[in-house]
Amino acid sequence: MLTCKEQVARSSDYLDGQLSFREKLMVRHHLMFCPNCRRFIRQMKLIQATLKAMPEKPQEGEDALAERLAEQRRKDRSS
Repeated sequence: MLTCKEQVARSSDYLDGQLSFREKLMVRHHLMFCPNCRRFIRQMKLIQATLKAMPEKPQEGEDALAERLAEQRRKDRSS
């Protein structure tokens, strides 16, 4: 059976479907008995889904965003 450290090292490849059949079985076997690694895999899946849902480019340029935040901060201070 894999150790938790070995499981974590294979997690990305497991989620990306890049493991051999044997490796995939070893990972699944470990996950059956290790609640901590199951939780870790669930968190990794959530992170992947969140990253896929994010737009590739920011909606506005960094300079425009910084200026807008600075302007809001000035307004908040003057109130």
